[in-house]
Amino acid sequence: MFSQVNSVGLFGLNAFAVMVEASISSGQPTFDIVGMPDVAVQESKSRIRSALGQMELNSLLNGRVTVNLAPASVKKIGSMFDLPIMVALMKLGRVIEAELDDSVFIGELSLNGGLAPVNGALSMVLTAAKDGAKRVFLPKQNAKEASVAEGIQVYGVEHLSQLVDFLRKGTGLAPEEKYVPSEKAIRRAADFAEVMGQHSAKSAIETAAAGSHNILMLGPPGSGKSMLAKRIPSILPKITFAESIETTQIHSIAGIIDPAEPLVTERPFRSVSHTASAVGLVGGGSIPRPGEISLAHNGVLFLDELPEFDRKVLETLRQPLENGEINISRASGSACYPCDIMLVAAMNPCPCGNYGNPVKKCSCSQMQVTSYLNKISQPVLDRIDIQIEVKPVEYNDLSHRTPQESSAAIAERIQRARDIQAKRFEGTAIKSNSGITSDIIAEVCRLTPDAEDMMHRAFDKLGMSARAYDRILKVARTCADLAGSEDICKEHLSQAISYRSLDRKYWSR
Repeated sequence: MFSQVNSVGLFGLNAFAVMVEASISSGQPTFDIVGMPDVAVQESKSRIRSALGQMELNSLLNGRVTVNLAPASVKKIGSMFDLPIMVALMKLGRVIEAELDDSVFIGELSLNGGLAPVNGALSMVLTAAKDGAKRVFLPKQNAKEASVAEGIQVYGVEHLSQLVDFLRKGTGLAPEEKYVPSEKAIRRAADFAEVMGQHSAKSAIETAAAGSHNILMLGPPGSGKSMLAKRIPSILPKITFAESIETTQIHSIAGIIDPAEPLVTERPFRSVSHTASAVGLVGGGSIPRPGEISLAHNGVLFLDELPEFDRKVLETLRQPLENGEINISRASGSACYPCDIMLVAAMNPCPCGNYGNPVKKCSCSQMQVTSYLNKISQPVLDRIDIQIEVKPVEYNDLSHRTPQESSAAIAERIQRARDIQAKRFEGTAIKSNSGITSDIIAEVCRLTPDAEDMMHRAFDKLGMSARAYDRILKVARTCADLAGSEDICKEHLSQAISYRSLDRKYWSR
């Protein structure tokens, strides 16, 4: 006797169709699972035996039972195959006789026959829908998340008995209503209106947010670097639905989705401690999991006290910052996670923090200062588009408490600039100016004659690398977008060049 049931596997962000085949023959009772199963899949035998006992269906294993997970050449990882294996066995024993060719089953079993949630449900259901499945059965806790997928009916199951009743009698289950995120009040507890002074830093941050450019803030302790960074979420442009789906898939795989509000509807802001390991930052493990850089996809990754990070950890950022994705290779396979982020970094200029401070004297030797700054390598620094110095706030700014521009006003300008970019890059994979590729940079970043002359002189005088040249043009393009200009004028280019001065002031020593 033979039966088969459709399921979906997952490795990293990549979901793939799996056919669960079951057969039984006479002989000493055995229960084998083949098809490159990992430990979690092999352990499903114990969960299935217990669930069958609870449902008084032990007779389904009276014989030589073999379950194959096809394709057998691909490793199967995780507990999501419990449910399809159970359904294949029940179909084999004619407990279920319904046609299931258009159905997909995903879920982990508890010992009493209940269904426990799995990670990565959205990625698996999207793949099932793409492959032509008409309905999917999965744990109730994953149903709301999965319901955002188009073209497939999602059934949330709490216990196996519900599924059996539905497949035999058509009762007990109903398709999950499509999840529509509620209109939440925009969370702007931290507002730029509360930041006194710091006009140049605010302008640089606005430019960075408008074009999704990486930014480094350098200044003495107490100058407001962290305070400015924590207010960046209040000015970020609205996340699109496609971006929301991408981000939700990554968060689902990491297991940090809120079952009540499973769709990520705000751009992530991930603040990472300097104690983070390379695996924690870029991802990894024997079964590759997303790191903080991928969890910040379509949002912000904030690294405070940048030189306090291990230099080897920071070096792992070079490739993902350049390519917008991270490839993790392990013996079990390779996983690719997107990481299109806006990197925001903050640091002191020296160990005591007062190097260059006009008021407080620095207690560090020149060697200590150089050693501290050199924890940030030139290749990493070269990938940061905007580098600004944050000066201590002046007394007059604090004492007079002049009303400052609100985050809402800044966000409005940024959204207009992003709308211009969305129209410019329509039909391409580019989302913002930071992603402009070298093949179109000349077309997109047109310079006026005056700006062209300035760029020529700056390139020769500053000894720019090709990467620095391209990044200055991208930032200048964003400055022009904020000003509503089609071409990059001299003032836009001048502003972009001024954002690349810190490496010459501090790192050239």
